[in-house]
Amino acid sequence: MSTETSAKFVEARLAVATVQHLPASYVRWVGKRIIDFGASVRGILAFGLISLGVLITKRRVASRVIHPLIWDQVLRSGVAMLPIALFLAFALGLLIIGQTVYFTSRVGAPQFLGVVMVSVVVRELGPLLAAIIVLTRAGTANVIELGMARASREVEALELLGIDPIHYLVIPRIAGVTLGVFCLTVYVVVVALLSGFLWAFLQNVPILPSAYLAQFAAALRPMDFVALGLKSSAFGVIIALVVCYHGLGKPMSVEDLPRAGARALTQGVIFCVIVDALFFLAFLLL
Repeated sequence: MSTETSAKFVEARLAVATVQHLPASYVRWVGKRIIDFGASVRGILAFGLISLGVLITKRRVASRVIHPLIWDQVLRSGVAMLPIALFLAFALGLLIIGQTVYFTSRVGAPQFLGVVMVSVVVRELGPLLAAIIVLTRAGTANVIELGMARASREVEALELLGIDPIHYLVIPRIAGVTLGVFCLTVYVVVVALLSGFLWAFLQNVPILPSAYLAQFAAALRPMDFVALGLKSSAFGVIIALVVCYHGLGKPMSVEDLPRAGARALTQGVIFCVIVDALFFLAFLLL
């Protein structure tokens, strides 16, 4: 066998061996990610139960200290996020509602305008967009802040002073982030509806403001208001729990903070999408 033939034979064997080992390594990688995600789900659920117990047992303890911390989180997760939320809501109205108004008027089906506005903006994109904004901006900052407190042993210092870290660090974030997501959701929905009509006006669509609002009101149901409040509140609680768990749930060093922030962001998006799908299924069954 010549040297060239031997070299080709060796290359072919190496290629076959590589192809044979790729599926096994990929399966191990996927399996490891699934196991890690399952462990995170279990840890977040346990962390949530602990936080619920602290909230019930210490709801009236140090209220003069906890209430300002809650409003500080509302400012960070709600008011501070308002400019970017209004900008994205304005773009959402232009891209979705404005185009819907334009095309429904062209095809002679304006009666579907209200259904599209309620289904897309109120039930789905409004709450989800507000949650993603809070998660990516305030959520990441909270992970770093809590992780630094854990890495610098500030949590142990609180315990030595007789202060429950869950009560002092977690409960204000759960309450503040939940309220912030709910308020941002309301602003996003309102601004998206207004910008949609503005886009229709700029395109000379023959629709009056009264008819625009009448179609939107006709498509709304009482359950939509309930679902909007419950979904936005659920997003806020989930974001706060995920963020606080990855910031406080495990011992870490300063070098672990970027990975903890990335995990919190990824898992927060996954949990929000799962909850959104559950609300969608529940809405279909009602």
